[in-house]
Amino acid sequence: MTLIYFILILGFIVLIHEFGHYFFAKRAGIYVYEFSIGMGPRLLKWTRKNDETEYSLRLIPIGGYVQMAGEEIEDDPAVPKDKKFSVKTFGQKFMTVIAGIMNNFILAIILLFILALFNGAPQNKALVGKVDPDMPAYAAGLKEGDRILKLNDKKAENYDVFALELQVNSGKTITLEVERDGEHKLVTITPKKITEEEVYRYGFAINDEIKTGFFAALKYGFTKTASLFYQMVLTIFYLVTGSLGLKSFSGPVGIYNIVGQAASSGFWSLVSLTALLSVNVGFINLLPLPAFDGGRILFIIIEKISGKKVDPKLENTIHSIGFFLLLALMILITYNDIIRLIK
Repeated sequence: MTLIYFILILGFIVLIHEFGHYFFAKRAGIYVYEFSIGMGPRLLKWTRKNDETEYSLRLIPIGGYVQMAGEEIEDDPAVPKDKKFSVKTFGQKFMTVIAGIMNNFILAIILLFILALFNGAPQNKALVGKVDPDMPAYAAGLKEGDRILKLNDKKAENYDVFALELQVNSGKTITLEVERDGEHKLVTITPKKITEEEVYRYGFAINDEIKTGFFAALKYGFTKTASLFYQMVLTIFYLVTGSLGLKSFSGPVGIYNIVGQAASSGFWSLVSLTALLSVNVGFINLLPLPAFDGGRILFIIIEKISGKKVDPKLENTIHSIGFFLLLALMILITYNDIIRLIK
């Protein structure tokens, strides 16, 4: 069942992403050769009447693509010039490329809204919940109801950012700036090592209060998506600065394991995980790097500013190099995932 959930979740996210590209390509009158879900060998293929596009389902459920005329190096004389991606306006090309990213964020908002509508909207502030009287947080003076503002002088007012900052400082002494009864106080906590679990514990939880109602759920969909997006911005920053290593990230094997854990917690955990992964896919594709949608957007913007068309051979070479570097990174992260599972 974990394998089925894994394929369905990733396939659904990829489908929504690629449909964004496909929809705006068709709307712009671009000739689409293929709409593919998955990578590798083709399992299924079908076509529609009066539609040039081949619709494919491929073996590996990670990724997908929309192949459009005008992106290839060699010109295809069989396709009318006005139906090629390369001759379309800046706005048409920009929307065609960014639409997949937009769809991922919209999907996350909708899923989180549905989740909150049926289960209540968790508050996303970093409010201290229970404090264990036998742990360091209690001895340091942290109290239930304290609102966390900063962790080691870095803003951590919402749960997602606080969780990331705590991960970056895992096992270290932390100083929290909290608001209590209208006053700001500093609380310094040195974690306790739990030997049998090989983890460090501070001894407090975040308040899990929820709000119900349509508008609370709607607000949660937007604010939670924005919060996750900002968390990912910080994650990239900490990766570049070395505060987080590649071992903190998960590839397909790690995601498979996480899907299994979510499935054991029930349907709504899978919905929440799907929303999180959708934001991840949207954010990663927004990065202005070769092989990502963000890299393609960068070239479109360069063409607009310079007024000159980028050499297709050069652009494809850069994207190919980026793809192989991405593949190498994926292999390294997958290796770390496997070692983590073995341990």
